[in-house]
Amino acid sequence: MAAILKPVLLGLRDAPVHGSPTGPGAWTASKLGGIPDALPTVAAPRPVCQRCGQPLALVVQVYCPLEGSPFHRLLHVFACACPGCSTGGARSWKVFRSQCLQVPEREAQDAQKQENSLAAEAWCEGADDWGSDTEEAPSPQFTLDFGNDASSAKDVDWTARLQDLRLQDAVLGAAHPVPPGLPLFLPYYICVADEDDYRDFVNLDHAHSLLRDYQQREGIAMDQLLSQSLPNDGDEKYEKTIIKSGDQTFYKFMKRIAACQEQILRYSWSGEPLFLTCPTSEVTKLPACSQCGGQRIFEFQLMPALVSMLKSANLGLSVEFGTILVYTCEKSCWPPNHQTPMEEFCIIQEDPDELLFK
Repeated sequence: MAAILKPVLLGLRDAPVHGSPTGPGAWTASKLGGIPDALPTVAAPRPVCQRCGQPLALVVQVYCPLEGSPFHRLLHVFACACPGCSTGGARSWKVFRSQCLQVPEREAQDAQKQENSLAAEAWCEGADDWGSDTEEAPSPQFTLDFGNDASSAKDVDWTARLQDLRLQDAVLGAAHPVPPGLPLFLPYYICVADEDDYRDFVNLDHAHSLLRDYQQREGIAMDQLLSQSLPNDGDEKYEKTIIKSGDQTFYKFMKRIAACQEQILRYSWSGEPLFLTCPTSEVTKLPACSQCGGQRIFEFQLMPALVSMLKSANLGLSVEFGTILVYTCEKSCWPPNHQTPMEEFCIIQEDPDELLFK
């Protein structure tokens, strides 16, 4: 029986974050850059690089509560933006998960019994649930940008709601204090689109062009790679070929993102990551959750297009990567009265050709 594919949501850069939003309008927003927002009862993470000791810069903040859970849930991904740490690997990247109760404690105890069957919600307060594996994922409740084909956009009037949310943000409280010397990327909101909405707009010309450049530099025949990398769309098994290790994986990656090259994040709770290079043993030997000892599962990944969008607000900062795979506790455990973020796990895959995504 064929496996049921988990829905995939794409994160796209949206409008700049103006001012310093506070309160629920801040921590229920997904964004890139800026200062990490804190949940009401949990301290904001302030990690430092294990390589150089400098504060890490916030790369993304993702608000991602789970269906059937009584918790607000926030994930932060940080990276060291110092030039000498651009290839520092896991020592220069950190992922933290924060949670706080959103319902009375008695209701929370009932809801916690459903932890093993959690499914992810959309990334904003008030959005519909994603649904179970047997249901079709609902369309994201945002006004989506489908490029030049205006007729393809869905007639969903969520623009007013999004504007209302941001107007509320501006009056909820005072500005965030910015710690001296804290590295910052310019903040932008992240909006959400369903990957399926892009399937009718696939154009592989750009992917083929980039791949030709890559193959010319590596001395591998293009037709050989295309004919042998993916025998058919439904076959996920890699064929044994004489071409260099990783080229099949790379082509699969390029083919999948061709329909929406501007995606900066792919979210698929308990789904499958999209590898840029051949996965190492790290993927099959994920460390257990440090709190409950349970398994970790894939939740989302950062995409190459994000690199050029991380513009520094100070100090001329930058980060380089191919894709960052984020894994979190399968049970999304959270002890009673816990007040500090829990560290999760990420895998860094370097860009096999840094010229491809610039």
